[in-house]
Amino acid sequence: MVGDTDDDIRLRRQGGSGHRALPHTADMRIEAWGASRERCLVEATRGMVECFADVTTARPTAVEHFRLAKVSDDDLLTALLDEVIFRLEVPGMVAVDVEAETVDGCLDVRLALADLADVEIIGAVPKGVSWHELRIGPDPYGWSCAVTVDV
Repeated sequence: MVGDTDDDIRLRRQGGSGHRALPHTADMRIEAWGASRERCLVEATRGMVECFADVTTARPTAVEHFRLAKVSDDDLLTALLDEVIFRLEVPGMVAVDVEAETVDGCLDVRLALADLADVEIIGAVPKGVSWHELRIGPDPYGWSCAVTVDV
């Protein structure tokens, strides 16, 4: 991806995954990458959560499973992040871990959740996912994505 450091490229060549937040006016911009589409989606989710909450010591109090239907990769990325934001806004739960796999063309997701009151809030809480400059797709090292999240 544009802006990758030599360490990022070395890690990606070895099949590694990760994410980073980029400066963005009044919103949060996240780039994520992984060897597979599913890993890239997981990293984007973790990146979004890490922009506003320190979940390193949080213990999950609930686990939720859901399935996202067969849609475009762009729709899948926004739907997954919107699901995480919904759980934050309505029941007040923060994703402290996420797993995803493709089953029958759909994305099966498992979220380990902690109560919002049990995590340290370190940034602006996300409100929605922007379609502006959203991208996800295969690249020379696997998959990568970039997304802007409204705060």
